[in-house]
Amino acid sequence: MKTTYSFLSTIALTIVVLSCKAQQTSIVKNGAELVKVSNAYSFTEGPASDKEGNVYFTDQPNDKIIKWNAEDNTLSVFKEPAGRANGLYFDHNGNLLAAADEKNELWRIDNDGNVDTLLTNYNGKKLNGPNDIWVDPIGGIYFTDPYYQRDYWSRTTAELEDKNVYYIAPDTKKVSVVASDLVQPNGIIGTPDGKTLYVADIGDKKTYTFTINKDGTLTNRKLFTKMGSDGMTIDNLGNIYLTGEGVTVFNTKGEQIHHIPIDENWTANITFGGKNQDVLFITAMGAIYTLKMNVNGVRY
Repeated sequence: MKTTYSFLSTIALTIVVLSCKAQQTSIVKNGAELVKVSNAYSFTEGPASDKEGNVYFTDQPNDKIIKWNAEDNTLSVFKEPAGRANGLYFDHNGNLLAAADEKNELWRIDNDGNVDTLLTNYNGKKLNGPNDIWVDPIGGIYFTDPYYQRDYWSRTTAELEDKNVYYIAPDTKKVSVVASDLVQPNGIIGTPDGKTLYVADIGDKKTYTFTINKDGTLTNRKLFTKMGSDGMTIDNLGNIYLTGEGVTVFNTKGEQIHHIPIDENWTANITFGGKNQDVLFITAMGAIYTLKMNVNGVRY
């Protein structure tokens, strides 16, 4: 009996040790270091990865969209001028969606740089300034619409009183408000199963989760964490990456599991890129950084 007890105790202890080791496994690849790819820009934003793992990002003050080539780590201008684009995201057809801040529009850009303007107003009123974008599994488009006064605008006040989250139906014929009562909604990302949407209210220093319904509407708003974010992304384990003072990573329960310090005054946005979606691509002030990961980004 004593031998049996000792054997079972050993098994239990082994399980606990292995469990602890698993929890301690870093989401960052062993030995990986943060790499500054370039600091040649004024203010970088909106990184979005295409199907090959190349990342497109914006240099908003200089009105450019830049392409980072995942194969050879080179940089080239994809589009200039670029409508003062802010957030970017690829749709399921390989078109680049852009929050074109210059005239408060939402653009769809093809591979040759041709622009199709999807949205210019809501109920006859100019949008505040589309900021960040996420596309759901069926092709619907969610975007945040805060208000940040720009020095290149002639207007000085918002036409829309509320700062909302909008949803454009997959056929692009219907636009609706799906989340309101927010101070300054900014970062947005959804789960790959299309069931949960994360929205960061940077103006209220909070991030929320919403249940996504079949018609694209949102219900069941819950506080995820008492931290806002500029841009954000998600990995294949469901961890959520928030930006601002470096990169802070939370698990699905809203518990902080990691922090990546960035030696810049502000970390604006983040995504996964690279052929295997295992490169964390970070935009911070006038620079861009990469970091090899043990986790991956998610694609449809």
